[in-house]
This record gives sequence, C-alpha cells and structure tokens, in this order.
Amino acid sequence: MDLAINPFSSGTRLRDMIRSIRACKTAAEERAVVRRECAAIRAAISEGDQDYRHRNMAKLMFIHMLGYPTHFGQMECLKLIAAAGFPEKRIGYLGLMLLLDERQEVLMLVTNSLKQDLNHSNQFIVGLALCALGNICSAEMARDLAPEVERLLQNRDPNTKKKAALCSIRIVRKVPDLAENFMGAAVSLLKEKHHGVLISAVQLCTELCKASTEALEYLRKNCLEGLVRILRDVSNSSYAPEYDVAGITDPFLHIRVLKLMRTLGQGDADCSEYINDILAQVATKTESNKNAGNAILYECVETIMGIEATSGLRVLAINILGRFLSNRDNNIRYVALNMLMKAIAVDTQAVQRHRATILECVKDADVSIRKRALELVYLLVNDTNVKPLTKELVDYLEVSDQDFKEDLTAKICSIVEKFSQDKLWYLDQMFRVLSLAGNYVKDDVWHALIVLMSNASELQGYSVRSLFKALLACGEQESLVRVAVWCIGEYGEMLVNNISMLDIEEPITVTESDAVDAVEVALKRYSTDVTSRAMCLVSLLKLSSRFPPTSERIKEIVAQNKGNTVLELQQRSIEFSSIIQRHQSIKSSLLERMPVLDEANYLVKRAASTQATVSSVKSAPTVTPGGQPKLPNGVAKPPPAPLADLLDLSSDDTPVTTSAPTTVPNDFLQDLLGIGLTDSSLSGGAPSTSTDILMDLLSIGSTTPVQNGPPTSNFIPPGIETKPVAVTPQVVDLLDGLSSSTPLPDENAAHPTITAFQSATLKITFSFKKQPGKPQETTINATFTNLATTTFTDFVFQAAVPKFIQLRLDPASGSTLPASGNGSVTQSLTVTNNQHGQKPLAMRIRMSYKVNGEDRLEQGQISNFPAGL
Repeated sequence: MDLAINPFSSGTRLRDMIRSIRACKTAAEERAVVRRECAAIRAAISEGDQDYRHRNMAKLMFIHMLGYPTHFGQMECLKLIAAAGFPEKRIGYLGLMLLLDERQEVLMLVTNSLKQDLNHSNQFIVGLALCALGNICSAEMARDLAPEVERLLQNRDPNTKKKAALCSIRIVRKVPDLAENFMGAAVSLLKEKHHGVLISAVQLCTELCKASTEALEYLRKNCLEGLVRILRDVSNSSYAPEYDVAGITDPFLHIRVLKLMRTLGQGDADCSEYINDILAQVATKTESNKNAGNAILYECVETIMGIEATSGLRVLAINILGRFLSNRDNNIRYVALNMLMKAIAVDTQAVQRHRATILECVKDADVSIRKRALELVYLLVNDTNVKPLTKELVDYLEVSDQDFKEDLTAKICSIVEKFSQDKLWYLDQMFRVLSLAGNYVKDDVWHALIVLMSNASELQGYSVRSLFKALLACGEQESLVRVAVWCIGEYGEMLVNNISMLDIEEPITVTESDAVDAVEVALKRYSTDVTSRAMCLVSLLKLSSRFPPTSERIKEIVAQNKGNTVLELQQRSIEFSSIIQRHQSIKSSLLERMPVLDEANYLVKRAASTQATVSSVKSAPTVTPGGQPKLPNGVAKPPPAPLADLLDLSSDDTPVTTSAPTTVPNDFLQDLLGIGLTDSSLSGGAPSTSTDILMDLLSIGSTTPVQNGPPTSNFIPPGIETKPVAVTPQVVDLLDGLSSSTPLPDENAAHPTITAFQSATLKITFSFKKQPGKPQETTINATFTNLATTTFTDFVFQAAVPKFIQLRLDPASGSTLPASGNGSVTQSLTVTNNQHGQKPLAMRIRMSYKVNGEDRLEQGQISNFPAGL
C-alpha cells in the first residue's frame, strides 16, 4: 500500500520515474523530482535493500545521464558485480562503466571481481567483464588482468574472442610494453571465419603496429598473407545477407584491412610489392555507384598513396579521385580534393590530367569545395601551365561571389608573382585583377607592382595608359586608384604624348586636362580614405610640374584641402600649395621622377617581413646557375648590399651599437607616394645642386643622410631606401631626443678630440676644426682604427643628421683597415649647424665592411659632441 501511495519509493519502476521527469515543465520541477528520487534511493541503500538494488542502479544511471551527481551509488555497483546472478552483474557492470572511470580509486576494489568473472564458466558473464575492462581499464588493471585476456583470445566462442581482442586494444594502449604478449594471438585470429573476430583482430594488429617497432616488423613478416587472403575472400564472396551493405560484402572489414595494409606497407618496398596486386583488384572491381563502394575506393586510394606503390597503380588511384570529382555528393568531392592535394607530392603529372575538372570545382556552389579546389589549383600551377590557369581564374574572378573574391584574388596575385617570367604578362594580369577586385588586393601586392613599373622603363608608357583606361572604367577599386594615380603622377607626359608605344597598343588621345580630371575625380571619390587622397594630392603636385598650363587649376584643387579635418591631408595641402606658389625655381628638381626602386632589396625585405619561406612564396630572390638572383617578374639584378636602415625610426630613443653579421630589416615599405626628397642621381642622372635649400623648406620629417663623394642633392646613401612618410598629424624629428634648447658655450673655445664610437672590433675618433668667421660650420676629421685581428675590406662610413644640420662627406683615404690597429683610414666631414647656439650636433653613423668576404655592419649614435659646435 505504501508503494502505491509514494511514487518515489525504491520500488518505483524505472519507466515511471522517466515518465515523471519528462512530464516536468520547468527545470525546477525536474530538479525536485530528481531530488526526491535520489533521496529514496539513498534511503534504500542505507537500509541495505537487496530486492530493488538493480532497479535503483538503473535509475541512478538515467539520473547520471541527465547530469546530476550520483557518486553515492558507486559502492552499489560493486555489490551488484559481486552478486552471483547474471541480471545483477549486467546492471552492475553497466553502472561501473557509466558512473566510474579509470581515475576513480574505488576501481581498485573491482579488480578481483573482474578476475573471477574473466574465469567464469558462463560466457555471458565473461563477456560482461571483458566489456567493462575494455572501457575503464587503467594501467594497473591492465598489468593485473592481461594474462586472463590473452587466454580468452583462444576461447572457442567467437563473441568472447571478439571482446577479448577489443579489450586487448585497450590494454596495449595503456601499457605498450605488453604488446609482445599479444602478437602471436593477433596473427592467429586472422585465420578466423567470423567477421566480427576478423575486424577486432585487424584493429588489434593496427594498434600493435603503433605500440612498438618490433611488433610492426613481426606483423610484416607474419600477417600479410592472411590480410591478402581476407581481402580477396571478401571481395570475391557471393551474397551474404548478414554482412551485406548496399550489395557489398562487409565494407567495414574491407576498410579495416586496407588501413592495416597501409600501415604495414608504408616505407617498406617488399610489403608494398606484395599487396600491389590485391589493391589493384579492389580498385577495379569495387562499384562506385553506392556510398559503401566509394568508402572502400577512397580507403584503397589512401593505401596506394601511403605505400611504395608502382606508378601505374598510383595513376589508377588518382583516376578514381578524378571520378569522385564528378560525383554529385559534395562530401565525396571534398574528400577527393583533399586526397589530390596529398597526391601532388607523389605524382604531379597524374593529377595534372584532371586539371579541367578541378577548375570546375573552383566554380562549385559549395564554398568549402571552392576553397579546397582553389588551394589545389594553386599547387598545380607550374611554369608551363601558369598562363591558361591564370586566365581561367581571372575570368572566374569577374563573376565569383563577393565572399570568395578575397581568397581568389590572393591566390591569383600569388600565382602571378611566383611564376611570371614575362613583365608584360605580369602587368596585364595585375591590371586586370586590380580592375576586377582591387578592393581585395593586399598592400604588399600593389607595392610590388609599383616597384616593378619603376624598374621596367620600356613598359612605363604602356602601364600608365592601361591604368588610365582602367581608372576611367573601374574607378571604384581602391588599389587600382592608388596605383593609377601614382603612375599618372610619375609618367603623365608618357600618357599625354603616347610615348613608348608597344605594337599591341592602339593610340589614345589624352589631354593634360584629362589626366588632371582623372586624378581629381579619384580625389573626390575617396573622401574617406586618407591614403588614397594623399596619393592623389602627390600626383596632382607632380602633374603641376609635368603640365605647367594646369598649374593654376591644380593649385585650386589642392587648396580645397587646406581646411581638412585630417591633419595629414591638411599639412600636405598647405605645403604643396606653397611649392606651387612660391618655389617655382626648385619645383622641377623637387618633383622629378622617383629613382628606380631597388626591386631585389624590396623583395628580400618583403619576404623577411612576412616570414615567408622560399618554398611557399617566391617573393624572395632565388639564385640562378649564373649566380645572380632570379626575380619572379623576369628581372635579374645583382644582390644589393644588405644594410640595415640607418635612419630606423623605431630606435630613435637609444643609441644602438651592433657588430653582428648583417640581417635583413623588417621595415620594407619604400616611399611610394613620391614625396621623399630625392633626385635622379640614384638612377644615373646628373646630380642637381639647387636642392640643398629644400632640407628645411617643407618640414615634412625628411632626413639627409649622405654618401661618400662630393656634395650632392642625393639624400640617400647607396643601399638605403627612403622611409615612407608617416601618416601622422605631427612632424617626426629623427634625432629630436638628442637635441636641447639650452644655450651653448662660446664656440671659440678649444674642442678636444673625442672617441665617437668604439666596439670590440672598431674605434672611431673625431677631431674638430672651426673656420674663422663661420661659427655654424665645423670640419670634423674622422679616424677609423681596426681593433680586430683580421683585416677589414670594402670599408664604408655613412652618417645621418637631423634636418637642421647640413652634412658633407669627403672621400675617405682608403677602404681597407689593417688588422690590430696597424694603420688607419681617415675621412673629413663638414657639418653646418643651422641652429647653432640653440641645438648641439647629433649624428647617427653606420659602418659596413667585409671580413673574409662576409658582410658585417656596425652602427651607433653620437651625442657627446663638445659644446659650441
């Protein structure tokens, strides 16, 4: 009567408790039901209720699966396991596997019960013990019970053998040292007829191969024959209802055997040769119209690619993958693409035959297949097929989804840069990509394009005309606008006068006003993009010099930005207006074309910045048999002097002194905006002598490093790139931290000789001499001494000063420093301090030389000049 009244007594049936829990409408109700049921179970446990112990354990397992704590029932599991009857043991072992794991200390108490049950006369109780041991076995239990499991592998009952093999897998995983105990038994199991035993045995063999090298060698010698027999029997067997899946006999056994064959054949030519025939038989006889057959074929292909197979067998495997690509099932196509990416490393030519099908997958509706196919196409590209493949990809770029354009654009740009040997083809492809997807082109890509155009003098006219036409047609592409306005600013006269026409071109009529119109439209369209507008302003400034009749109109356009809220644009507008209005005499020199940018050095720096490897990205030069770097755009240049940036703005605060071998600097961006104060002397033109007065004209943060030789207007030493003008509202003063506004002592005082720089290998001393009547000018005599025991050759001294100082370097007395101080090299420097009496001298220096043919670099900062200089 009590049981009927109390629905939560220990006598409540499991289904009634489940029904009560599922009837709850809120989580609070459910918790209340579970709480009452757990209380009733705890009461029954404390009373020692044996009649309903198995029912209470079943309830606890359900409550455990709902996520509630059930640790109080763990000992009840052990009591049920120790019971004599099969029903109690079944619930006990089930609870043991669900409520406990190998980390529970209470498991130590169950080891003896497991040992007894493993030796039980009832095969079902033995099966329960094996199942539990295979799920929760710890390393200690594995060592204690391994002999019983090994004995059961020879049992007559197939189900017991199967469970013993699965339990052995757990034991080998926990204690690999025990693998040798199971090797002989595992090989013996491969002779069984029962498929369940065979699958378990094959899996055990696979685990043994992973556990030890000895087991792998043993199985290579003893089980290959059995595996081939199993696979042949299964492939040729007639219809068997108990093993049939979609008309194929036991595909699960097929797949397990193929995986084990791959493990055994990998890296072993003899094993691979032995299984070649059976693999070819499976690959040709298995039907591919059902999913089970496709699974077997895929595993067969993986095995062929994983072993030392013959070339004909590999071609057969890759052809199977090619058929997969035509399947309607997206999953099959995806795994085929994945496998083909691995197959490229084994047999590229066989994969190339399916190039057309792979290209179709790039246009697939499924985004995962598109991305995987694009990666595969990228791996397929080589010097012979780059042009047709690139054409296909660029054609698809025009109609591809917006979400896919970024990945596709990046891959196309990488392919073009990596494999291009023809500058004209490279330019055509990049112009088309900029026109179709310029908003997705990375900055380093269009930077590299500008560097190439700077070097390709014969194609500059073609480039500017192509970009002008593209700008008119596709002016909404950001990267296209940047490259086009830069090119128009640099080579505007080529555009207007049709200079350097190629045979493939048709003449176009472009007036000076048309060129200015194009840049003006770009300036207005990109009102929110500071970089694009800044480049437009620079382009307009240069056009004012190229096309004098448009100067007034350009001045008005530039002046519109004088009140811009972006200080960078406001500053440029004011300074550029000043140049146009007040400095006509120097404008032509100031606005000359940029010098040819060092492409080899740029590519090396770019590779270092992105930490790209030569094997994955061909952005760094590779050495050709002739000994010169081979660049991806068909240009060959000798390697530049690998010098660090003398005026590195990132280390302005503290002096730097290094004597380590030269490393490639990370900052690789050059002044692509064209406002670095340089002239044509770098590219071979005659140096201009009228631009010295520009040093402090615009105050745009430019510096004036100089080179050995007579004074010139070239502000860049050999091997040093111009730094990009920072997009910042304030002006950067390179050595401002070294300056002081404190008045200096009398300049007529004596100036002692100082040690300007000293390291373990090099010492530099400065002596000073004043010119009568010229307090701002100082002549410095630098003496360089080699402290090392080896001679320095190709010695070059370079210096840079703040913008309020003018510096001239006279030629050095030599370029070889004898070892151990046995001689020295001298060089004169003339400095003019335009803020004499307000700021002292400050200087950054760099010395490059070779030791036994190896480049070395040292640099430092000098701020200990005597007062009064």
